[in-house]
Amino acid sequence: MGIRLGDNQYGKAEVHLVHVNRDTDIHHLKDINVTSQLRGDLEDVHTVGDNARCLPTDTQKNTVYAKAREWGGVGAIEDFALRLARHFVDEHEYVHGAREEVQEYSWSRIRTSDGPHDHAFTQDGGETRTTVVNKDGDREWVVSGFEGLTVLKSTGSEFHSYPKTKYTTLPETNDRILATDVTARWRYVGVDHDYDKAYEAVRALCLEAFANTHSLALQQTLYEMGKAVLEARPEIAEIRFSMPNNHHFLVDLTPFGLDNPNEVFFAADRPYGKIEATVERDDAPGAGQAWKHVPGFV
Repeated sequence: MGIRLGDNQYGKAEVHLVHVNRDTDIHHLKDINVTSQLRGDLEDVHTVGDNARCLPTDTQKNTVYAKAREWGGVGAIEDFALRLARHFVDEHEYVHGAREEVQEYSWSRIRTSDGPHDHAFTQDGGETRTTVVNKDGDREWVVSGFEGLTVLKSTGSEFHSYPKTKYTTLPETNDRILATDVTARWRYVGVDHDYDKAYEAVRALCLEAFANTHSLALQQTLYEMGKAVLEARPEIAEIRFSMPNNHHFLVDLTPFGLDNPNEVFFAADRPYGKIEATVERDDAPGAGQAWKHVPGFV
C-alpha cells in the first residue's frame, strides 16, 4: 500500500491587528483579524521533519504587523490580503501559493454634544466584513462578503401550499415575521476593483431586495437578493448565501382571555431552518481555486 502526502497548507491563524491612522487630528481606526496560510514545497517537513522550507508561522504573524506599517495602513481588506499573498509567494521561492483570510470589525465614532468625536469610538455589533484571497503562482482569486447581518420584516412574508405529511404541524400563514442572519460571499471577476465601493453597493442591494421582496419563502428572498447584486454589479461572477430562518411563533394568549392579532411572538433560537444557495451568471468565468478553503458554503 502506497502512502503519500495530500493537499496541505499551514500558517498563523487569527492575527488581530488594529491600525490607527494619525495623519490628522481626526483618527481613523481599522480593526482586522488575519489568517495567513502558505502552500508549496512542504513534503519534507511533513514526512521527515526537515524545516529548511518551513517559514515559521511566527514570521507570518510578524509580517502582517510589519506590512501594515510599511504600507501605510490596511486600506481595503481585499487589497491588503492580495498584497500579503503576493509578498509571501514572490519573496520565498519554496512558497507556491497562499491563502489570506481577513475579517474586519467596524467601529463608529461616539457622538457627543459637539458632534462625532475625533478619537473615541464604539464597536458596531453583529456584522463582520470578510475576504478570502487565494493565490496559486500567478493566478489570483478574491472572494468577499459579510456575516452576521441580522434583518427582519414584520410583514410582507407568507408561507403556505407546501407538502403535508402525518408529521406536519406547521400552520400555513399569509402574514408572518421573516428574520435571518445573512452570511454572503461573492466571487469577483479579476482582482482589480474598488473593493470598498463594491462592498457598500452589494450590502445595500441585498438589504433593498430583502425589504422590497414580498416573500413566499426565504428561498425566494435569497434568490432575489442575489439577482439584484448580479444585475447591478458586473464585476461579480456569483454570490452565495447561508441564511437561517429565525422563527417567530405567534403566542397563544387565549388562556388569558386575550386575542393576538399578529402582535406578540415567541422568538425561537433553535432549531431553525437553514437556507443555502448560489446565484450565478450563465457566462461567469470558471471559479478555479476561488472557493478553496472557504468554509461553510455550498
